[in-house]
Amino acid sequence: MTINKKGASLNGISHHYLEVNNTKLHYVSTGTTGTPILLVHGFPETWWAFRKLIPLLAENHRVFAVDLRGFGDSDNGPGNYNSKTSAEDLHLLIKELNVGPVHLTGQDISGATVFRLAATYPEDVLSFTAIEMGLPGFGLEMLADVTHGGTWYIGVLAAPNIPEMLLSGREREFLGQFVFPTMSATPEAITEDDINEFVRTYSRPNGWRGAIGLYQSMLQEGEDIAALVAARKLSMPVMAIGAGGGEFTFATMSQVTSGEVQSVLLDGVGHYAALEAPEKVADALLKFVDSIDIASFKSEQ
Repeated sequence: MTINKKGASLNGISHHYLEVNNTKLHYVSTGTTGTPILLVHGFPETWWAFRKLIPLLAENHRVFAVDLRGFGDSDNGPGNYNSKTSAEDLHLLIKELNVGPVHLTGQDISGATVFRLAATYPEDVLSFTAIEMGLPGFGLEMLADVTHGGTWYIGVLAAPNIPEMLLSGREREFLGQFVFPTMSATPEAITEDDINEFVRTYSRPNGWRGAIGLYQSMLQEGEDIAALVAARKLSMPVMAIGAGGGEFTFATMSQVTSGEVQSVLLDGVGHYAALEAPEKVADALLKFVDSIDIASFKSEQ
């Protein structure tokens, strides 16, 4: 692992930039064989949230981890930052890289983005894995309701001009002293180097723009997501990995999937499962995707 002013990296991982949909996405890749796995981060994260998971998956798979628009080292200039736009970004990324269909894995606030991708472009997706994820229109909005135990910063991020006022210049305090310690069950798994890397990207000019867009989107798109589900539930194999959020992810995915949802519940693990328990996440993910690959291979014989 190396960290410098240009950002963090890992041995064997390549960094790339690709212009799609009027923005420039940063992504990393590794692995030379096997079916492709696309990892999509949540908040307050970047591709770096998967730093421990990627090497475990790359032994037998090609692995891609992307910074959504407005996050990490992807562009964050003026534009749309809702889940619909981000889903289109991912569709075009898969198309331009010619790696589809992929085993799609998303977590946290990327839920609406990856769901839109899978529902709108099912030909892009071999399987769908949701980690600690909810969806607007299916209960996610309640996390913003502070009168019933919801999280205060969702409203802050969704309020026009407020995140820049309150969080700019205080990224280290917010991320390192509040968000990660509060929502992880194994805080020692998230190192000072991890905090440094997340702080680096959220501290850049307009560094909150991606998060602002997805949280504003979350509070506005419930009816849109519900309509999309009514028109086209997910038809590919789906797995839900729950940790700090319990069975919320499984309950959500069960409502939006046409078939059965495979459920994995990680005991003693907080919200940031890929950082806190990478071996457990990798074991579940590899068993899931490899079983699909084997079944697909047999069907082709």
